[in-house]
Amino acid sequence: MAMPKALVLKSLPEEAKRMIRERCELIEPHGLPLSRERLLEEIADVEGLLTNDVLIDSELLNAAKNLRVVSNQSVGYENYDLKAMTARGVIGTHTPYVLDDTVADLVFALMLAAARRVPELDAQVKQGRWGEPGCGGEAHYGIDVHHATLGIVGMGRIGEAVARRASLGFGMNVLYSGRSRKPAVERAYGAQYRTLNELLEQADFVVVLAPFTPETARMIRAEHFARMKPTAVFVNASRGQLVDEAALAEALRSRRIFAAGLDVYETEPVKAGHPLLALPNVVTLPHIGSATAKTRYDMAMTAANNLVGGLLNDRPIHIVSELQHLRKG
Repeated sequence: MAMPKALVLKSLPEEAKRMIRERCELIEPHGLPLSRERLLEEIADVEGLLTNDVLIDSELLNAAKNLRVVSNQSVGYENYDLKAMTARGVIGTHTPYVLDDTVADLVFALMLAAARRVPELDAQVKQGRWGEPGCGGEAHYGIDVHHATLGIVGMGRIGEAVARRASLGFGMNVLYSGRSRKPAVERAYGAQYRTLNELLEQADFVVVLAPFTPETARMIRAEHFARMKPTAVFVNASRGQLVDEAALAEALRSRRIFAAGLDVYETEPVKAGHPLLALPNVVTLPHIGSATAKTRYDMAMTAANNLVGGLLNDRPIHIVSELQHLRKG
């Protein structure tokens, strides 16, 4: 019996490749990333695809008549056209769980760096400006993180990991908003449910961790920054599309809020000359939420396992919730 063909568009560790080769015919095209035209040629007789950013839409599905499984090496799956995949019966998987704590660590790095102005003051020291007029004393003051009030927008797995660090590690008061109450989180960390507007008005730190959906697109806009404290720190470690970046830049420029920490942007890579990059009170990272060697390895192994499990239907796989009804067996 012929092994199913699996097209891999990510650089994988040898252990992950070995897992795929044992059960599938592994196809690794040269010259990644592929142009859309070449991708549609390569995928013609493929049954499985491993990626994290290729748009899985009707055009691709029409070119890939044999495609049965798409494995994203990421938690997010905005690249999935769920309606088109449902119509074709194509399973889509992702890699939840393995990166929760790593992303939560980065959230706290952003909170601390923005609140204590770490990049701004690091630059002063390296540029030899420490001790110059206006570079010392009160000019170096930041915002305390410990015992402050944290507002989490979107209390999913990563939100829970952030709440744990906030409550148990920093003695913070935790507020959260979302589609539903989380009694277990409330019991464990003393978290309190708030509407979004209440959370914005009461929190010293606002962390956005909601998923990106049509309903959450630009959910944080000018009127929301207007509700925040002038001493508030805003952090986005979810998706850039959840925030009106022009409104955020204006809130920071006018000192309507104190600072921000960003790992994600509406367009990535963020373009040189973007208004946010010129502001001293925003920490900007290149979407590195899961970027540690161990976590990326675990994500690759999970993605490979999802791919093989989906094609052979012989092991647990992480199918995205909207496509669970396509699960075989």
